[in-house]
Amino acid sequence: MYKTLTVVAAILATSVVAAFAQDPQKGEIVFHICLACHSIGPGAETKVGPELNGLDGRHSGSALGYDYSDANKKSGIVWNEANFKKYIHDPQAMVPGTKMIFPGVKDDQQINDLWAYVSQFNADGTKKK
Repeated sequence: MYKTLTVVAAILATSVVAAFAQDPQKGEIVFHICLACHSIGPGAETKVGPELNGLDGRHSGSALGYDYSDANKKSGIVWNEANFKKYIHDPQAMVPGTKMIFPGVKDDQQINDLWAYVSQFNADGTKKK
């Protein structure tokens, strides 16, 4: 009986991990909702919003060439997986006063995939190896 329970627990654990696995290819598709305002990759430039190269580890409000809100500049955020996921779910809730008028991405799997895509870019737009 204990062996059966162990097997069932292992299957359930694997299913949960697989459900939240991050897929950068799917994240690239999700990123299409961001393209109107943001760019990423080689040759990325500031648009309505800042370019997102090198986002992982970057301080909020620090991309050159973008006029950030005071709220964003003073937020003290250093972008990492946890901060990104919280922010992209509801930008105005995390940084009241941000200029980013976007309702957020509400689907956790899309958020995971989006982070996998965005976080793979170095500051120069090349992909991490």
